[in-house]
Amino acid sequence: MAACEAMPAPPLILLPPSEGKASGGDGGPWAHDTMRVDLDRAREKVLAGLARAMRQNATARGTLLGVKGVALAAATQADRTVRSSPTLPAIERYTGVLYDALDASTLSAASRTRLDRSVLIVSGLWGLVAPSDPIPDYKLKMGAGLPGLGRTTTYWRPTISERIAEQSVGRRVWNLLPNEHAAAWVAPAGTAQWTVKFLERRPDGSLVAVSHWNKLLKGALVRFLVEHPGAAPADLVEWHHPLGYRLDPARTRPQGDLTVLTFVQDPA
Repeated sequence: MAACEAMPAPPLILLPPSEGKASGGDGGPWAHDTMRVDLDRAREKVLAGLARAMRQNATARGTLLGVKGVALAAATQADRTVRSSPTLPAIERYTGVLYDALDASTLSAASRTRLDRSVLIVSGLWGLVAPSDPIPDYKLKMGAGLPGLGRTTTYWRPTISERIAEQSVGRRVWNLLPNEHAAAWVAPAGTAQWTVKFLERRPDGSLVAVSHWNKLLKGALVRFLVEHPGAAPADLVEWHHPLGYRLDPARTRPQGDLTVLTFVQDPA
């Protein structure tokens, strides 16, 4: 009898969290041993630094969190109660444009399970978060400086780098992190990675990098990768992006261990 063909290992997709977050939740408060990647001892130090920061005056808190007025009051309340407030799965907590485009709630059960195995979210507060991890509402940017801890990017870098290295063995790594989150990870030499950029057409036919819709475009790509776990970068030539972007192999460029796949908007 012929041996069964092995299923491909799911890709490892690295994402940032979203600035926008759903409030409330129906899960109990955050607790140890509830997240897929065990970083609880390291998380405790960040939580302690955040608690110290939330005892500072409004000016200092506003500078740290990057908000003011009503938004600062809401963010302060969320951070002061982060240990006691209810939780939601991270994929429901994060509500930004990327996560809206991913639209995880409409994935099949198999793809939803694959999503949880494939995606790691690089977070200033939690380090690494899986989509199903229960987390409370909070606000903390990657790169924020916390009292007694320093910059979260620097603090997390050794731990995150080690854990992603463990998770990436035998898997295709899609690095979809913006610069501030990518700075919290140093990939071992020889770790092949892929990332993407999108170019849109101006009325005169010239091409310019997408800025406003970049997260939406990446969300649609993540959905495709989760639904087609065996897809290699070359397979994306046949992928019809919902907003009319197509992979242009001629513009794809390796940059050391990182290969940048460029998607170009189809002519109208």
